[in-house]
Amino acid sequence: MDRTADEALLQRLADGDVEALGAVYDRFAAIVNGLALRILRDTGDAEDVVQDVFVQVWRESPRFDRGRGSPQSWICTIARSRALDRLRRRRARREEPGGEDAPEPAATPTAEPVLASAMEKALGTLPPEQRTPLELAYFEGLTQVEIAERLRAPLGTIKTRMRTALLRLRDYLAPRT
Repeated sequence: MDRTADEALLQRLADGDVEALGAVYDRFAAIVNGLALRILRDTGDAEDVVQDVFVQVWRESPRFDRGRGSPQSWICTIARSRALDRLRRRRARREEPGGEDAPEPAATPTAEPVLASAMEKALGTLPPEQRTPLELAYFEGLTQVEIAERLRAPLGTIKTRMRTALLRLRDYLAPRT
């Protein structure tokens, strides 16, 4: 399915077409689940996030703005935010007396093999000092200050590494004409 078809699907949903929700779910559930599972490393939490994401997509579909990005990026942004919120709540519970231990890491499914492969390949081109801060920010939701503390590096160095990495990823993933 292409971006235009995805946008039409979200428009149907915004117009109140309940069947469109099923089609949106079928189209993006694997991507959302893979992202949530990668961030949370817990199947149950990831499943809860998937449900929350599609409820939010249903409610907020009229607010989708195609000028700001694709339907996939919009939905993935919602999923990432929901997963990071859940991760922060889980960390806060562990900090309380009697908090639970961290769950065992779960296997991460590749929801979109081509997209996942391209992203893995792109990340693989980065040196570890650039890749690690990006992974900490994206998958663990850490701020640049927290990343600098965890990696025991100056904040300015972390900012430079992340910016350089993002520019390299952009160039690597840019469509070739």
